[in-house]
Amino acid sequence: MTMRLILAGLGVRGRHWAEVINRSPRAEIVAYVDPNPTARDIAAAKYGMRPGFDSLEEALAALDDVDGLVLANPPIGREAQVRAAVERRLPMLIEKPLALTVEEAAQLVSIAEGTGVPLMVGLNFRYLGVTRATLELFAGGAVGVPSFGRFTYERYRDGNRPDLNKYPLTMDQPMLWEQSIHHFDLMRYVYQSEPVSIMARTWNPPWSMYASDANVAALFTFANGMVVNYQGTWQSGWSEPQFEWRTDCTGGVVSQRHQFGELFYARHEQAMLTPVSLPVHEQWITETEGLLDAYLNTMLDGAPLECSGRDHLHSLAMVQACAVSSRENRCVSLSEILPD
Repeated sequence: MTMRLILAGLGVRGRHWAEVINRSPRAEIVAYVDPNPTARDIAAAKYGMRPGFDSLEEALAALDDVDGLVLANPPIGREAQVRAAVERRLPMLIEKPLALTVEEAAQLVSIAEGTGVPLMVGLNFRYLGVTRATLELFAGGAVGVPSFGRFTYERYRDGNRPDLNKYPLTMDQPMLWEQSIHHFDLMRYVYQSEPVSIMARTWNPPWSMYASDANVAALFTFANGMVVNYQGTWQSGWSEPQFEWRTDCTGGVVSQRHQFGELFYARHEQAMLTPVSLPVHEQWITETEGLLDAYLNTMLDGAPLECSGRDHLHSLAMVQACAVSSRENRCVSLSEILPD
């Protein structure tokens, strides 16, 4: 079977989705949705002519033969789109973050769950080869059980670049909601535990082009005892990006040196790190293909839903807890943030 999808949102991430859907033998784009006619024209020229619409509601009114929705627009005011998809019983794959507050995201999840319509969130970093290899290292016992970690992501993100979305320049807490959400979700996914408390500070350096805080420092404590020290910045003082996710374990260490690869491990007594062989990776495409496959496996083959909206609320709660902790200068329990 082939799943017929509406692609709504044709910005940077939407173009990745267009490429990935076009390559899939099990999915096809039946319509483009974007309020910018130039974006629709560019998509049609590059990825094939399809009907184009200003809004999802307009597309659904005009189309009968649709099986699902990929929503790749900014995470602002999505309720009408989710309700429109639910009314047509269209399973949704929505780019992260689902919304910019846990409360709003929980409302969207409730709308979908109330009618049994699947809602999957686009957490593509879970499908990186390096993420899967890290899980295998921990499961195989090569370095023992994870105990504590340090996650460092340092980047000078020029928000004025023409190939980047512009809305983060003016949104509240852009680093947290647009970038750290990936990192926090990965922690939950790889350590297989939920955070219980967070102490954080966010700030904006004097040279920042962002209206709100572009830097984050946080200390997470997880239910299984894991403690993770996190630093993330979109406005570092150096243009060269730096990344390391290090996990110290009962029998050794695991170190990821690039956000898309470069994985190493060592036993406690070993002087040198051992590199882990990883599959070939096409940045932004390979992991998105994995995400699309997971969506199709559920919709076409009946596999369990991955990256559900309900699960996503826990990662969003980490983001919101960081913002609260920084604003109120205190340790925040996740139980304060998550809805009942």
